[in-house]
Amino acid sequence: MCGIFGIVGHGEASNLTYLGLHALQHRGQESAGIVASDGHILRAHRQMGLVADIFTAPVIDGLPGDAAIGHVRYSTAGGSQLKNAQPLFVAWAGGQFSIAHNGNIVNAAELKASLEADGALFQSDADTEVVMHLLARSKQPTFEAKLVESLRKVEGAYSILLLTEDKLIAVRDPHGFRPLVLGKMKEGAFVVASETTALDLIEAEVVRELEPGELIVIENGVLRASMPFKPAPRLGRCIFEHVYFAKPDSVLFGSSVYEVRKRLGMQLAREQPAPDADLVIAVPDSGVPAAIGFSQTSGIPYDVGLIRSHYVGRTFIEPQQSIRHFGVKLKLSAVRSVLKGKRVVVVDDSIVRGTTSRKIVKMLKAAGAVSVHLRISSPPTQWPCYYGIDTPSRTELIAASHSTEEIAKYVTADSLGYLSLEGLGAAVEDPKRSTYCTACFSGQYLTEKLSRDSDAKLSA
Repeated sequence: MCGIFGIVGHGEASNLTYLGLHALQHRGQESAGIVASDGHILRAHRQMGLVADIFTAPVIDGLPGDAAIGHVRYSTAGGSQLKNAQPLFVAWAGGQFSIAHNGNIVNAAELKASLEADGALFQSDADTEVVMHLLARSKQPTFEAKLVESLRKVEGAYSILLLTEDKLIAVRDPHGFRPLVLGKMKEGAFVVASETTALDLIEAEVVRELEPGELIVIENGVLRASMPFKPAPRLGRCIFEHVYFAKPDSVLFGSSVYEVRKRLGMQLAREQPAPDADLVIAVPDSGVPAAIGFSQTSGIPYDVGLIRSHYVGRTFIEPQQSIRHFGVKLKLSAVRSVLKGKRVVVVDDSIVRGTTSRKIVKMLKAAGAVSVHLRISSPPTQWPCYYGIDTPSRTELIAASHSTEEIAKYVTADSLGYLSLEGLGAAVEDPKRSTYCTACFSGQYLTEKLSRDSDAKLSA
């Protein structure tokens, strides 16, 4: 789920990368890093924490140059430690290069074992480092050819940025799992980012998305594009980007994220109505567009029944077992004057373990709601994701082992309704879901290794 940003051809490259990462902070809050090039030397700064806390003016001043790449991290492969923060950076016989990766390499363990048996020494637990070792060992004559040869050995999801002393390279995997978009600034600088929201912030024009399997090289102000990887027969754009991950103001896979989420809510209202309800509310922030769509289609008024605190991060440490139940209350608070005496529909994007939903429903009832009808703007999450999302094992996913009625009872909701897979496809305007990965809902993994190993791997 990480966020990546790169720019080349601008004298304020590090400053603009800082802004781009700030716009992508929702994609990862564990660590952030920037590597900049002045044409001769690469300089790096990586640190645990949030972008605004890490990149002070003195830090940015220490990253001169007209090209830079940056990364905000949400750990999937490799723990939440500084050694796994990106962009990764190396000096080698061919010079210097840095890499920033969004996605997950599903055959990384096998590749790493083979490389270690051949003498490779790994400095991190991140699967991204596998690509660096493959690249460094390639006998191909050019850097781009080494990269292509290396990525041909890799299976899984990758949107990657690489920075050398004199060029910026961007590449997207043949399935197109993770988003990657190209932009251009009025001054002529090229920009590549995970989402269009980062381009909007720095007033760059969106040119286009990179195609699945495409590689672009930007050198001396000139962009070269090639297709070294044949696009997969079935594309695998992550549907959960539209459901939850991406910012609502982004345009993703050709569609407005906000409008897709609104359509999810509209379709949910048609499939799972709540005719006796007085009020529709959202679990903020990701549930808001869907709740608005549900309200508009159902005719049930929308109001703000839950307030989200913007000052509580993912790293909140609950100090005592006895007060651990206050965790959700630190992030969300109920508006009693809105909820008291009302039959409430609460719209959320997904249920994973069910523990948070249970606390939210109980909070709403404690605030005076007469009944709470939980509506989810995606199908049941029944399978883990191995393409860049840190979902739990199958045994921890409540929908993998419980019926909708059992889940409703557990979360103490008066009723529970999920969007269907067919409704999800209709909302993204791909009824057959032929260009999206829906593995977390359907169990249909698109890469060969996971399809082959699914029986053994998914039993965990």
